[in-house]
Amino acid sequence: MRFAAKVISGILDYKVIIDAKALPVDRARHNKPGQPMCMEQYYRLFSSYRVPGLVKDELVSPTCSVMPEPEHIIVLCNNQVFVLDVIINFKRLSDQDLVSQLKRIVDLSVEDPDPSIGFLTAMARTDWSRARMKLMENSTNRDSLDMIERCIFVLCLDAPMDHPPAEVGKPMDADDEPLALQMLHGGGMNMNGGNRWFDKTMQFIIGTDGTCGLNYEHSPSEGVAVVQLVEHLLKYIDSETHKRKLTRAQSICELPFPRKLRWKLTSHTLEDIERAKVSLEQSVRNLDLKLIRFTIFGKNFPKSQNMSPDAFIQIALQLTYYRMYGRITHTYESASTRRFQLGRVDNIRSASCEALKFAKAMTSQDSIPTDRKMQLLRQTIEFQTDNCIQTILGHGVDCHLLSLREIAAELGEPTPDLFTDRSFTDSNLFHLSTSQVLTKLDTFMCYGPVVTDGYGAAYNPHEDYILFAITSFKDDKDTCSSLFRTHLNKSLMDMFNLCNSANNNFQIYQEG
Repeated sequence: MRFAAKVISGILDYKVIIDAKALPVDRARHNKPGQPMCMEQYYRLFSSYRVPGLVKDELVSPTCSVMPEPEHIIVLCNNQVFVLDVIINFKRLSDQDLVSQLKRIVDLSVEDPDPSIGFLTAMARTDWSRARMKLMENSTNRDSLDMIERCIFVLCLDAPMDHPPAEVGKPMDADDEPLALQMLHGGGMNMNGGNRWFDKTMQFIIGTDGTCGLNYEHSPSEGVAVVQLVEHLLKYIDSETHKRKLTRAQSICELPFPRKLRWKLTSHTLEDIERAKVSLEQSVRNLDLKLIRFTIFGKNFPKSQNMSPDAFIQIALQLTYYRMYGRITHTYESASTRRFQLGRVDNIRSASCEALKFAKAMTSQDSIPTDRKMQLLRQTIEFQTDNCIQTILGHGVDCHLLSLREIAAELGEPTPDLFTDRSFTDSNLFHLSTSQVLTKLDTFMCYGPVVTDGYGAAYNPHEDYILFAITSFKDDKDTCSSLFRTHLNKSLMDMFNLCNSANNNFQIYQEG
């Protein structure tokens, strides 16, 4: 409970900076360095909420000062939902007070438990929208949903999982796959799958067995904002650990009890919950997730070759896919467009003619000279790097095409033929959905594929190693995360050996 209390305090400490709009403005470090970046997405991290809709979801964020700032968080424990006031009489609760309140919640969570309402948020969005409408027919349910939707963030106190907790201080590697799955979905209907509220932007997850992490709803902002929050949080916890604050804790009787949210559930809603459990369990069993800690080299090696580390990794992913399927594929790589007001991301399309030529050369049965392969690699890296620069400077195609399509719809004009052409439709089926999540922390971010027969590939390159999280779906007979991991390892090593051979460097690694 002490760690959970420090997490709450650290997040509230960051929220003070957010509320004051006192965050230093991020600035571009490359390509027009010093250019200011839009900071709006940082200010949507707290108190924003994704509301399910029948046609499309709605992102709700406070945009005016008429409504008072929320002073509570939501705590889920044993699938029960509690309101915890963290600011009382204009004063934040101390860590000691938070510990007392969290202990109360743990005790209350086993008394007269309600059905696990959180499962509903894991339903298909249209199904959850219909179920939510049924819930809101009752005023008690409306009040409870309102408290969840307006909270600062969600804290999930998880029960132990069916795997041993990660060893403290151990580097992140494949042994942490169960931890990744716990953060993604809670482990299913018999674990912590109902101890979640997936519509809330920030869910901080702390297990009684020592596991911790977060689940992040992507609509309000990109990973960079979350990473900075986590880095601030860990620094806060570390600094507070070495301080001896003589703060008087309130008497336990002075603190109002946390409030358990109540629900008036009809037979229809109870049936919805049971369907949600089955649906979640199917999704949990279907996800195939593998982690890689690649230690032969990190981002320093591509830099030593005058190559972009991100481009190097992207080409390795293309080579991996080509080895498995005999072709490269439509690929999504997020590129920040925060140089523009309210900018989010555009897409760096890594599948190129240059990448195809390189992949063919690396897998050819013919004897292709090392110098030729190296020339193709440099051409591919150069194209990918220029593609990245042009996209972050606002010259990507995806956002522009999306805008044209939506403008036509708003003006009531017929959809241009381009958007119904099969080539356009196919080009937006991303069999490789990739994202570089840069942080100095030894950690990873993971997500699922965006098409049924595709892969998700998130990566965090450090100076001398790279962390990957690879996902696919088990029910697709043509995808396999383990096989992708094996081929990715080989692709990275082959590109490493190619560079060393071309430079007459005899540091060559063999498989096995």
